[in-house]
Amino acid sequence: MALRMVCAAVLRNGTDLGVNNARAFGTTAFLCRLTPPLGPMPNEDIDVEDLESVEKYRSYTRYFKQAEEAQRKPVWWRTYRKHVEQADPGHGAEPVNIGLPQSRPCRIKEARERKQALKENKKNVDLERATRLRTFKIPLDRVQEAWEKTSGPSQIKRVAEHYGVFRDLFPMAYFLPHVPLRVTYGQENSSQVHFGNRLTPTQAASAPLVSFEAEKGSLWTLLLTCPDEHLLDNDGEYVHWLVGNIPEGDVLSGEELCHYLAPFPAKGTGFHRYIYVLFKQEGPINFQEDIRQTPCHSLSDRTFKTVDFYRRHQDSMTPVGLAFFQCQWDESVTTTFHNTLNMKEPVFEFVRPPVYHPPQVKYPHSQPLRYLDRYRDGKQHTFGIY
Repeated sequence: MALRMVCAAVLRNGTDLGVNNARAFGTTAFLCRLTPPLGPMPNEDIDVEDLESVEKYRSYTRYFKQAEEAQRKPVWWRTYRKHVEQADPGHGAEPVNIGLPQSRPCRIKEARERKQALKENKKNVDLERATRLRTFKIPLDRVQEAWEKTSGPSQIKRVAEHYGVFRDLFPMAYFLPHVPLRVTYGQENSSQVHFGNRLTPTQAASAPLVSFEAEKGSLWTLLLTCPDEHLLDNDGEYVHWLVGNIPEGDVLSGEELCHYLAPFPAKGTGFHRYIYVLFKQEGPINFQEDIRQTPCHSLSDRTFKTVDFYRRHQDSMTPVGLAFFQCQWDESVTTTFHNTLNMKEPVFEFVRPPVYHPPQVKYPHSQPLRYLDRYRDGKQHTFGIY
């Protein structure tokens, strides 16, 4: 009797278990049921059971053309491009050239000039002798001049894009610096401003010597700004120097709208970019709205936006020159804050994360001899060179 009851219980439990599993499977199948697509799916017409009958591309060019045609066809599903455009409407928009138009020289003319130069060099006996004796010296001034006239503007533009100059000064715009801008602090060539080189605030304490090639009767505007220095607004700038209506490249004879102020990158904020922008004017401009008081030692009065300044005068000026350098804190910044700006010096502290070390292994392989110093207990660690 007891055995019969046990068998009945086992059979009943097995039956119940089977029913429960069937119910669970049915619920899962119902949840995994997919809605039908709203339109045809990609490669829906391909018979996967007979792939030999599918037409082959036979060349990359043919495949590329068909891929472009398929990309241009409208689709019913939301693509990645649609998701990005909805999140950022300006994504993928082409930047606008606000500078002088780029004039591409004739390649046939360049090839003829190159062949003519080669013929003249082959006929030059002195050049052949200097080359054979390894005493020939390349004139770097001529190389610099040729670079500035040919590939220099496009390469400077690439460097400026790498440093985010156009992104922070002229959003969604750029320009080719066709006019070489030479900025030198003092009489030493080591203090010359190039394209991202490092200078100290002590070297840039006083106004530099600025020179550029200018036509007779032309007017220019010179701007020095810093997009990384503002203490209250992340998108704001501080204007360090602004000179307008410069006649024929003579900066000292121009109208000084805001007198020169030395760089003052706050302690603990790293390197700041100080950017010189040269504008070519169509004629005399009334800069009444841009004039600061002299001397201007108020940071609120020096708050500046390059894009707003350009929009105000975009019908009368065009950016044509560019030069910039990087600068970080030194002792002269403290003097600038206390004596010139008459304010307390802000000091920022960078909290470095603790040094990460992987978990210690019992048998380290190919590790330096001071491997155990990384995991030594105690307050003072002696981390070796590893």
